[in-house]
Amino acid sequence: MLAMKLRLTGVCLVAALPVLCHADVYKCVDSEGRITYTNSRSVGRGCSQLSSETRVSTVPATRRAGSSSSAASGDFPKVDGQTQKSRDNDRRSILEKELATEREQLDTAKKNLTAAEATQQGGERNYQKYVETLQQKRDDVALHERNVEALQKEIANLK
Repeated sequence: MLAMKLRLTGVCLVAALPVLCHADVYKCVDSEGRITYTNSRSVGRGCSQLSSETRVSTVPATRRAGSSSSAASGDFPKVDGQTQKSRDNDRRSILEKELATEREQLDTAKKNLTAAEATQQGGERNYQKYVETLQQKRDDVALHERNVEALQKEIANLK
């Protein structure tokens, strides 16, 4: 009986949803002829409420000059070969510096993990805290290993 009441309540809620989601839609035309659709009537002139039959379900995006369509065409700015080569060299040197720094941090994290593992005596007062600290140090090592691997892949993908 309870399941039937819940099912009936669910059906009623679904049936009432369109009524709850109802909003007035206005079409506003400004002085330059631009059309805007909104759910609140603007103070300015040129707004009229749309009837439920003429409501717009989606509004197409307008293209602006210099939008992404120009990227596909031939007028997209290009860089000469020397400038691109210079940029690639800068990128490589930055990645190599990051890789060297990350390897140093990995070595430090491994040393910290080894030192933390060596301090276990078995009779710690708060063994759970020791386990959590050890896990954090293992996570640090794993993070730096992933970073080194990602940087190595990035460098390998360079031209």
